[in-house]
Amino acid sequence: MSPKITKDMTFNEILQMNPATAQVLEKFNLGCVGCLGAPTESLAHGARAHGLDVEEILAALNAIFAD
Repeated sequence: MSPKITKDMTFNEILQMNPATAQVLEKFNLGCVGCLGAPTESLAHGARAHGLDVEEILAALNAIFAD
């Protein structure tokens, strides 16, 4: 079974799943790698704070793990 990223996961949890997640987040202008909020901020919160659609980000991130 492939891993699945959810909107409740923190940015650090997401980044630890696969190095390619950093590239996807960068495409959405989310510079999470050095962000102080990465250990505690959820994907949903970060997307909301940046005015982004969390479902669109989730689809791009989970495409990394598609079989």
